[in-house]
Amino acid sequence: MDGIIFGLDIGTTKVCALVGEIRNGQMQIIGLGQQKAEGMRKGMIIDVAQATVPIALAVEKAEQTSGYDLSQAFVSMAGEHISSTNNRGAVAFGRNGSGVTHEDIERALDAAQAISIPHNREIVHLVPRTYTLDDQEEVRSPVGLHGYRLEVEAHIVTAATPALMNLSQTMDNVGIKVEEFVLNALASAEAILDPTEMEMGVIIADIGGGTADIALYKQGVVWHTRVIPVGGFHITNDIAIGLRVPFDIAEEVKLKYGDCRPEQIDPGVVFAVEPFGGEKIQVGRQDLAYVVEARAEEIFQLVLQEIKRSGYEGLLPAGIVLTGGSAQLRGISHVAQRVLGVPARVAKPKNLVGLVDSLNSPAFSTSVGLLRWATSGHNLYRPRPRQGEIGRKIGGIFRALLPG
Repeated sequence: MDGIIFGLDIGTTKVCALVGEIRNGQMQIIGLGQQKAEGMRKGMIIDVAQATVPIALAVEKAEQTSGYDLSQAFVSMAGEHISSTNNRGAVAFGRNGSGVTHEDIERALDAAQAISIPHNREIVHLVPRTYTLDDQEEVRSPVGLHGYRLEVEAHIVTAATPALMNLSQTMDNVGIKVEEFVLNALASAEAILDPTEMEMGVIIADIGGGTADIALYKQGVVWHTRVIPVGGFHITNDIAIGLRVPFDIAEEVKLKYGDCRPEQIDPGVVFAVEPFGGEKIQVGRQDLAYVVEARAEEIFQLVLQEIKRSGYEGLLPAGIVLTGGSAQLRGISHVAQRVLGVPARVAKPKNLVGLVDSLNSPAFSTSVGLLRWATSGHNLYRPRPRQGEIGRKIGGIFRALLPG
């Protein structure tokens, strides 16, 4: 599978399997499989057996369209269990007069990830934010530079081990090995953000069915991440309860008539809907918009809380970039701009080559971003296993050598 990359986006509402092929340094998307998700809630698997079926079907379709047998994948990750922190690590080097090497950076990152986390959590991302070389701060790439002391500030993302085990078990069920778990917002950022936005200061909000995954970028790298357990599902649920209609009818109403700008809708515009056990009723489209707007405002109030918590309120000149399936809701960027007080735009994957028409939507930002993440070098520095995990691996080797 030289030159072949496989990304598997497992969301609350859909599963998307994408196959990319590297040709002459350019990635072309050659395989696509998509299914409605099952056994998921708020970005997490709640039924492994149920979740396995649509994933297997999506993988099979991706194999058919690409012509390759797929065995390992970069897998998306979401859920309220995900958290993040920042930490520093420092090492001495250069006693023989040599410059900073990748090994020195790895040692500094090892020191940075020596944080206290519960036994049921593990580090999934270790992203260098900035370096300090002796007294020189904000060094972007220290490799080759001379000095005596290297300090790194790293962004560390952790996840609940049981949630990752459930994902891994589901992958095992369909014969796929997990190459790396990738946070949704980090993957989507690879597909939609411009380098200038990342440099100036921007926040991305990937609003899916069950979660809103956010990542704040500054100076070209990620500074803060968070998964908010509210998404398009909750808007649909509000409509279902308010109109007393089945969930699938509420979803159809949201997509067809939903809007976040009630002040722009004629109060006289109505549509017909059939509630449980009754005849069709007339519903004002403006009334529906008030319900949709209220939930959208809640989402962005939670995003605003995270911006304040990060300490970057008022320091995001590039504003907020919205993506994900629920970012297609009419007028959602207006709500974001009003609540956050920053520029807002809706984005979809850019610079696509291959199956462009099938992926030309904000709903596929994470899917495309998984392939971009795989080729971007972000996985150059991987979190190291805990000592306990290393001990178990070594113990397993020795047990394998013992006579039966």
